Amino acid sequence: MLKLYPSKYIAKVLQSKGFIYISQRGSHVKFCKHIEGKTLTVIVPANKKEIPYGTFKSILRQSKLSEEDFNI
Repeated sequence: MLKLYPSKYIAKVLQSKGFIYISQRGSHVKFCKHIEGKTLTVIVPANKKEIPYGTFKSILRQSKLSEEDFNI
């Protein structure tokens, strides 16, 4: 069974990995991080109890993090 994470937990992990909260528009929150002269931008749906797995995979791809980074 796949583990589904709440949006608050995803935002907390992103911030612990150096991403900075930029803004919120509607129900989506934007985080950014500068790495090696590039800017990584991650959009996370806000106030969701469970983020669908496909959306979570997209967040991983945008942030260049691995799934292990989100395991406690």
